[in-house]
Amino acid sequence: MELFDLIIIGAGPAGTAAGIYASRKKLKSLLITPEFGGQSVVSEDIQNWVGTPSISGVNLAASFKAHLTAYAGNTLTIKEGEKVLGVSKENSGFSIKTDRGNIYGAKTIFIASGSGRRKLEVPGADRLEHKGITYCASCDGPLFDGQDVAVIGGGNAGFETAAQLLAYTKSVTLLNHSVGYKADPITIEKVLRHPKMKAFDNVDVVEIKGEKFVSSLAYKNNKTGAMAELPVAGIFVEIGQIPNTDFIKELVLLDNYGRIKVDPRTQATSLTGIWAAGDATDVLYHQNNIAAGDAVRAVEDLYLHLHT
Repeated sequence: MELFDLIIIGAGPAGTAAGIYASRKKLKSLLITPEFGGQSVVSEDIQNWVGTPSISGVNLAASFKAHLTAYAGNTLTIKEGEKVLGVSKENSGFSIKTDRGNIYGAKTIFIASGSGRRKLEVPGADRLEHKGITYCASCDGPLFDGQDVAVIGGGNAGFETAAQLLAYTKSVTLLNHSVGYKADPITIEKVLRHPKMKAFDNVDVVEIKGEKFVSSLAYKNNKTGAMAELPVAGIFVEIGQIPNTDFIKELVLLDNYGRIKVDPRTQATSLTGIWAAGDATDVLYHQNNIAAGDAVRAVEDLYLHLHT
């Protein structure tokens, strides 16, 4: 079994940044990823990637791959289209098993496996996903400038999304399944004071309507049973994320949501030799630029771990 200084799992912004920095430090590294780009690959227009006023998710993923490929073959090996199934602790470090039946050895591991958005499961949602249904206010909010939009979800993420959208849109309507809202009271109060903001709790979205793009959503008042239709051009879904951490849950500490607990100073996990960054971790904010920066911090720390 070949032993690497570092194995990187994932190739979104965090995994890409880690691969670049590890290569420049001449660490013998292996990057394993099902695909490049992370969650942003589905975004039509990303306007907040630092240094790039506008780029599609597909092109961003291509730039990640091109940058990493420039280092491949020297100290970096790339395994694209391969998924990590499990990690085990060994005397010399770690052993990693993939869905292709391969086993790799590593002195250190960097996890950038990301997460998947919990999606709406109502008629019309699959058909209109990324055609008005989106999961990133920072990425896609400006595309709905001057239009009516809806936010699904009543936690902090839902209200923070609504707050961001109020800067661009004509109106924002927040719909929440449960009775009351789970966001911080001060956040709820501030957002609901905005004249362009409305919110309804104890309602269920039952259908998304539209031909080529979203035109409205239908929802049910769970208290009265009454049905209503809300004309909107965009729907921002904030009903939770599912971190991709099953393969590592037996080795490192996770929070109640299944995210990897990390030291915010170093990105180190609870097990010496493993670092993590991005959406798979319990950091306060999940953004492309933050994930990339956190990955750089992790590689700086793991480099010192290996060489001092």
